Amino acid sequence: MNPLDATKSGFLACIAVCMFICTFIYLKDTLSEKPNEQKMNANIAECGFYPDELCSALFVGKTAACKIGNFCQNTYQPKALSCIQTSCNCSMVLKTLHFITRPLSDEEGNFSLAYIITIHKELEMFVKLLRAIYMPQNIYCIHVDEKSPKDYKAAVQNIVNCFENIFISSKRESVVYGGFSRLQADINCMRDLVHSKIQWNYVINLCGQDYPIKTNKDIIQYIKSKWNGKNMTPGVVQPLHMKHRTNVSYREYIHSGTSYVYPTKTIKARPPYNLTIYFGSAYYILTKEFVEFTLTDARAKSLLEWSRDTYSPDEHYWVTLNRLTEPYDFKDAPGATPNADWEGNIRAIKWKDQEGTTHKGCKGHYIRDICVYGLGDLQWIIESPHLFANKFEPATYPLVMDCLERRYRLKVLQQAEVPIEDHWRFQEENYFNMKLN
Repeated sequence: MNPLDATKSGFLACIAVCMFICTFIYLKDTLSEKPNEQKMNANIAECGFYPDELCSALFVGKTAACKIGNFCQNTYQPKALSCIQTSCNCSMVLKTLHFITRPLSDEEGNFSLAYIITIHKELEMFVKLLRAIYMPQNIYCIHVDEKSPKDYKAAVQNIVNCFENIFISSKRESVVYGGFSRLQADINCMRDLVHSKIQWNYVINLCGQDYPIKTNKDIIQYIKSKWNGKNMTPGVVQPLHMKHRTNVSYREYIHSGTSYVYPTKTIKARPPYNLTIYFGSAYYILTKEFVEFTLTDARAKSLLEWSRDTYSPDEHYWVTLNRLTEPYDFKDAPGATPNADWEGNIRAIKWKDQEGTTHKGCKGHYIRDICVYGLGDLQWIIESPHLFANKFEPATYPLVMDCLERRYRLKVLQQAEVPIEDHWRFQEENYFNMKLN
């Protein structure tokens, strides 16, 4: 055999070997993929009509639902909301984000609510909250933390620009947890709201990790039946173990992304007008007349100034003013409830120290002794008599929000007394196997 023939034979043999190796690798990969595909198909079958069937099971507390739910929410990651990070025209914003664009009943159309929403992060959660509570007859003041990133502020502004009845607070605070700035943020919004052309009846404050349990119609009927003309500020006379909050002076610290409140050694003077200080929830439902009173009354102004260097003043300011029944030259606060206690089912919260009494534990995890709800908390949430629930983290427990959103929108549309528009629905078909009431 001459050298040329030998070279040809070697080359052909090399090609044959290469083809064999490539064929082997291809077949190996193909065969190894089939069990994975079968496994994925089995996963899809197990998750069923995701998420409606799972949500139905979670809402009634079925034992296996949490395990399957944890598995399925990892298999099916929720889609990002459209039009919140990218520019969309306002028509697209309303339709793709499923905003309700007409009053759903005459009763709702004739009773406007004002909302104050304080936010600083988690844009998607804010949009989920806003579209749940949004009604065109209501009015919404959004307070965006001054410390929030510019792109976050811009994204919120893009959404707000599409609505005549939603606006960003004219004055923004750098909010510190437990500080006076949190109270000031609400007051800034109140000053804007009292000058609004929309005539609202009550104001409700929310934060970005809240979500409604009751519908707009439910909230109005609850206010009318239980609190007509009265304010809701759950709380009691300041307990001994809370007096440190107002006995010494506190300061806010903000530097390089870190913020907190710290006590000083300065002893505070007694409250102005010898007021009895109460302790209660930072969340309230207040009449417009009471809001106007807090912005103008001499006692309210003095208490506000005195509260500047207290710890978490939003937990004593509103409840103290709402208990005013001073004699002499002063009138009672409008809509005051001087004999109220922890009445008013405003916010459902699982506090760590109430484990074993008001609830059976947090199925998610605790932050600052407050439960971030997990899948096992859904039944407790929907069975609560409260109007709103706190606290949610859709990035950590996405299925929790998916379930609540779908159930809530179905309930809202079920109560509607007007024809339903297609874009109000979250999905064409639903597979909930449960009672909504």
